[in-house]
Amino acid sequence: MLIATVTDLMPAATYSPPVEDADHALARRAGIGDMAAFEALYRRHVGRVHGVIGRLVGGAGARAEDLAQEAFVRAWQALPSFRFDSAFGTWLHKLAVNTALMELRSRRSQPFMDSGDDVYEEIGTPDSAGHVAALSHDLERAVAKLPARARAVLVLHDVEGWKHEEIAAELDMAVGTSKAQLHRARKLLRARLGEQA
Repeated sequence: MLIATVTDLMPAATYSPPVEDADHALARRAGIGDMAAFEALYRRHVGRVHGVIGRLVGGAGARAEDLAQEAFVRAWQALPSFRFDSAFGTWLHKLAVNTALMELRSRRSQPFMDSGDDVYEEIGTPDSAGHVAALSHDLERAVAKLPARARAVLVLHDVEGWKHEEIAAELDMAVGTSKAQLHRARKLLRARLGEQA
């Protein structure tokens, strides 16, 4: 009995491997030191990484750029131990979120240092889903000005689609606190956007 696979039935010229397969092939090569493969992964994912970090830390300015670079350095260092249990993009996205959250944790004891006004120089850059940012300039500005924990919960829940249990575990807070921070963030957003209208 002969069993044909999908690729056997498709003409060779029209078949291209799914992005995940291409990412995995590049990640395997990068994991053994192939810098060109890692550069290709960087180009494929930098928009999403920068987008999620920028939203979590409150801007798309120089600090978000530094953190995105830090996330890619960490990825390069961790690639040899990547087990391919998940899609490379998922793994990288989680690493980027963790990089931003570590930054937010380190800020807890420090006063807020920048106003976030330099963030808007790059409006229109790809967001964390890899698409051109759909949020308006006013909404981006209002989100960037939220208190750090409220902003992190809002972005992780409403933009990234995390559940409160995941957010609570990652941010080291109770599930109820995560829900309260989301409520607070939404209320502050409505108030700030109402003031601007």
